[in-house]
Amino acid sequence: MKALVLISKEEGVVYYANYAEPVESAGEVRVKVLAAALNHRDVWITQGQYAGIKYPTILGSDGVGIVESLGAGVSQEWLGKTVIINPNIQWGDNQRAQSKQYNILGLPKDGTLAEYVTVNADRLHRAPAHLSIEQAAALPLAGLTAYRALFGRAQLQAGEKVLISGIGGGVALFAMQFAIAAGAEVFVSSSSEEKIAHALQLGAKAGALYNQENWHKNFVKTHGEVDVVIDSACGNGFAALIDVLAAGGRIAFYGGGQGAINGLNPQKIFWKQATILGSTMGSDEQFRQMVDFVGVHKIVPVVDSVFALTDGAAAFARMAHGAQFGKIVVKPD
Repeated sequence: MKALVLISKEEGVVYYANYAEPVESAGEVRVKVLAAALNHRDVWITQGQYAGIKYPTILGSDGVGIVESLGAGVSQEWLGKTVIINPNIQWGDNQRAQSKQYNILGLPKDGTLAEYVTVNADRLHRAPAHLSIEQAAALPLAGLTAYRALFGRAQLQAGEKVLISGIGGGVALFAMQFAIAAGAEVFVSSSSEEKIAHALQLGAKAGALYNQENWHKNFVKTHGEVDVVIDSACGNGFAALIDVLAAGGRIAFYGGGQGAINGLNPQKIFWKQATILGSTMGSDEQFRQMVDFVGVHKIVPVVDSVFALTDGAAAFARMAHGAQFGKIVVKPD
């Protein structure tokens, strides 16, 4: 089969035209991939910035495809169906946190950046009917991460004000779309005026350039404080988020691309009765809730670009550059 294979940190991802096809085991299905999508996780793995990396590996956590064959014990109802794949593996029964055995499709188990992938049958869901194949492929990992951070951790309520930082990334865009659909008043931040303008077209009320001096003070003067902040960067800019937070507000963060949090004033946190919440991915139940939420509200994922599998190197380069607005989709030729 055709596949994008991570050979080594030095060689990176290499396109193979005749890679060995996976064979489903008992309880598994083999899915013919119609479209997959990239996440920053995939790029970090290629750079060696992830635990438990093995070579060779087919990356990719997001995927939509057709169930072509069934392992022993799998219901015939799935055969021939177009499905969206839940990338969770062994989350467990605890809704508060993942199990110690938890991992994500695309490492260590081969993922979706190939013509075929095998997954347990309980990972399958019907894709929301209003979505194209490309849009559905964009949904799983980023949609789940945004849903848990926004509703599972920050407990966003209708009528609240929320700031989504770093708009343009897949998770941030889903968080914005989900919050708007839930009846919140949504603001965004970015270092790009163009990305803010795109977000306003999608329904955000206003945006702020976080690379401008005292942006947080100017934001509060203009828009007031917010009830919820969803962040992915942390780093030195995190302290400013406390200043835009209202009393009793919550910050949920799902990444740390800017590194350790420095200069955080504890007095501001306890005086505001603020809550800071770490979040990553989401439970299987939250995946089901997220897919249902997208279907009910007819949310359409933002697709930045679509690449052929043979152009996988270019897709990874675009993701690494960070210029995208929305999800980068990869389709078998």
